[in-house]
Order: sequence, then structure tokens, then C-alpha cells
Amino acid sequence: MELLPVLFILLAPLLTSCNKLPVDCSDIQKEDKSRRSGVYTIYPLGERSAGQVYCNMQSEGGSWTVIQRRMDGSVNFYRPWNQYKMGFGNAAGEYWLGLDNLNYLTRNRKYELLVDMEDFKGAKTFAHYSSFSVDSECNGYMLHVSGFMGGEAGNCMEYHNGQKFSTFDKDLDNWSNNCARKFLGAFWYKDCHCTNPNGVYRWGADKTLFAVGVEWSKWKNHDYSLKAISMMIRPVL
Repeated sequence: MELLPVLFILLAPLLTSCNKLPVDCSDIQKEDKSRRSGVYTIYPLGERSAGQVYCNMQSEGGSWTVIQRRMDGSVNFYRPWNQYKMGFGNAAGEYWLGLDNLNYLTRNRKYELLVDMEDFKGAKTFAHYSSFSVDSECNGYMLHVSGFMGGEAGNCMEYHNGQKFSTFDKDLDNWSNNCARKFLGAFWYKDCHCTNPNGVYRWGADKTLFAVGVEWSKWKNHDYSLKAISMMIRPVL
């Protein structure tokens, strides 16, 4: 079972003012503004917490730390709670950064969120939010996202704001059943979803199974599974 190399150590020392190791991709770009998009090593909790992420230096001004990426269906995202907690996949391809890591990154800095997506005809769009953070596990990794700043994809994340994370083996959604099991994914479900970026990878329009797939319903409704989607964050200046 493949786990993402980005498994940060829980008891790692906190980053001090004298430690210049990069916490996220914005720090990497500050060191060298000529850096291009690619896989880099970051240290969100100090030198003992090294991990790899994909840095997007091109979208909307650059310096984005990619926290989730789907692009070809090569990684199975229908996974249990513990793997969503720790992270899985490969930073050079499809991956999930990990809920613990999202909490580490967002608890000490204010972040914005950008979601890029593409359909199977090559059309691309995005959704941009001014604020994004994730609580600790003791609060179910509750999502805080707000300040929709635009993007033709539409505002799907608002529906998920204030929700706890759910997987097929840990149901924390507001529905009487299990959204993760019903829609074959894992996310901050409400009852159930406007977007399902961690859903099972399918190919475009298909009404066989309603709302099952890699979806952003404000753009393509609930019967279209996207070719690619990536969620990325960077500190608010």
C-alpha cells in the first residue's frame, strides 16, 4: 500500500524564527523567484518534518502548495480515514497531502484556496477563495473556507464550509446515511456534496451512477466526472 512521502512527524519541533527551512511553496519561491512548477521539499514543522509536495508556480501569480491533485486515475482515492489523515499518492502525480498536514500548515498562517479543474475536451476553469483552514482531528478536521473571489467554476466550497471530514469508515457528515460510501469518495460532506474531488475517477458525462465521480456540480452538474482537478493553498499576503 503506497503512502505519500509527505508524512510529517507529529512531535517535530515547531519552526523557530532562526530556521529558514521552507514551510510551504511560497517560501520556496521567495528563495528563488525563477523556480518553476515541480516537486519540492517543505518543512512545515521544522527540520525533522521534511516532505515532498508539488508547487504550482504558474496559476494566479504562483507559489501555490498543491494539497490534492487528480489527473489520470492512477491512484485509488477510495480509502479509509487513517490514510486520509496521513496522506497518500505521489507528489509528482496524483496525491492527497493529508489532513494532519493541512492542519499543521493552516493553523499558524492564513491561507487562500485555489481550485483548478479541466474537462475531457480541454476546457479549464477555477474557483478562488480568500480563506482556508482545517481544524485538528479532535474536531473532525472541520473545514473553514470562505470569501469566494470568483472563477467560472462557481462556488461549490461554500456548501462544505463548517463540515467535518468523512470517509467510508468514519462517517461525520450530516446525512442519516454515509455520504462517502454512497458517492465513493471522501470529503467534507454535508448531506452530501456540491463537489466530490476525491470521488472515483470516471470519464466525462455518464448518468449511470448519479453524482459518483470527480465532480464540481456548479460547473458540470452531477453527471460529469472531471479529467483533472487540483486544490492548492498559499499564504495571504
